[in-house]
Amino acid sequence: MTTTRTQVGIVGAGPAGLMLSHLLAQNGIDSVVIDNRRRVEIENTVRAGILEADSARLLVDSGVSDRVMREGHAHEGIDLRFTGESHRVDFKALVGESVWLYPQTDVFIDLANARERDGGDVRFGVRDTAVDIAKPAIWFTDSDGVRQEVRCDLLVGADGSRSICRAQVPHAERTHYFREYPFAWFGIITEAPKSAPELVYAHSPRGFALISQRTETHQRMYFQCDPETDARTWSDDRIWEELQARVAGPDGFTLAQGPITEKTVLRFRSFVAEPMRHGTLLLAGDAAHTVPPTGAKGLNLALADVKVLAEVIERALLKADDDALDEYGPRALGRVWKAQHFSYWMTSMLHTLPGATEFDVRRQLGELQSVVDSESGRRLLAEGYTGCWPA
Repeated sequence: MTTTRTQVGIVGAGPAGLMLSHLLAQNGIDSVVIDNRRRVEIENTVRAGILEADSARLLVDSGVSDRVMREGHAHEGIDLRFTGESHRVDFKALVGESVWLYPQTDVFIDLANARERDGGDVRFGVRDTAVDIAKPAIWFTDSDGVRQEVRCDLLVGADGSRSICRAQVPHAERTHYFREYPFAWFGIITEAPKSAPELVYAHSPRGFALISQRTETHQRMYFQCDPETDARTWSDDRIWEELQARVAGPDGFTLAQGPITEKTVLRFRSFVAEPMRHGTLLLAGDAAHTVPPTGAKGLNLALADVKVLAEVIERALLKADDDALDEYGPRALGRVWKAQHFSYWMTSMLHTLPGATEFDVRRQLGELQSVVDSESGRRLLAEGYTGCWPA
C-alpha cells in the first residue's frame, strides 16, 4: 500500500470536489481528490446547467476559466406559460441579475482542466473506496491497480447522492429529511434550432413541460411523466406530439422539431442531511442535499457550499480557529433550505399531481396568475431563480 499525506482528503471529483480543491490550493492548502469514475465518463455524461450569477462569477474570479462568459448564454428571464399564453419574468429588471445557460459538463471540464493546469492531485477511475472519519483516512485502489491510503486532517464527502461518506455519520447523530415526488421528467436532446430565446416553463392540462436550450443546434426539453415510464417505448413522433400539445395555445407558439438523439426518464426528490459536519467529516453538494430540477438549484448549491467550506477550512487549518468548522453547516443550510422551498414551490405550482381535482388545477392557475400579475410575486420568483435572496 502506498500512503499519501495531505491536509484535506476529498471524495468525489465532480464540480463540488474540484472547486473546493481549487479554492483550497489558492489558500496554500493541499488536497487529494478521488473519484470512482474516469474523467472521460464524467465529460461524456450530458448534464443541463443554469448557473446563478454568483456561480458564474466564482468560476471567473477564482481563475478557473472565463469560458462561461465567452461560450455561455446570459438569460435575463424566463417565460411562465399557462392557459396557452406566455408571461415573461424579467430577472434583470426585478433584481438586477441574470442567469447563465452553461452545461454542468462544461463546468466540470473547466475545473478539471484548472486542477491539471495547477498541478492538483486528482485521481479518477479508482475503486474499492473506503473511508474512516476517526483517523481520518481514505483507502482505494487506483486506476493502475495499486492500493492507496490517503491520510488527512479533514475529510470532505462530495461524492453525490449515494454518498459513502454520509453513511459514516452515526444514525443517532444524523437526521435525514426526504420527499419523493409522484412524477418524473421525460427528457430529450434534439438536433433542432432554439424554440425560444430563454427557458419556457409550461403548465398545461396534460402536465408540465420545460423547453430549454443547449447550443444553437441542440436543445433539451422535458415533459412530466409517470416515474415508471420506459423511454424506449416512446417513438419520436409520439414525443413531439406530446410536447407540442403541452405548449400549444392561441398565440400559436410551437416547437422547432428535429431528430431526437437522447431519451431519458429523470426521477427526482428533495433531500437534506443534517448536520453537514460530523467531527473531521464535512459534506458538500449532493452528498448533503438534493433538490428537484425545476428550480435549477443543484449545481449552484454545491458551488455555494464549497465557497463557504473553503473559507472555514482556511481559518481552521491556517489560522488555528477551532470554532470555524462549526459555522459551516448552519451557514450552508440557511441557503439550502431556501433553495428547497423555492424548488418545491416551482414544482408544486407547475406540475399536475396524480388525482388532482378541477379545484386543484384552478387553484394552480390562480397562483400562477397571481405571480405574474404582481411585481412582488415576480420579484420573489426572480430572487429564488437567480439566488439573490435578501440577507
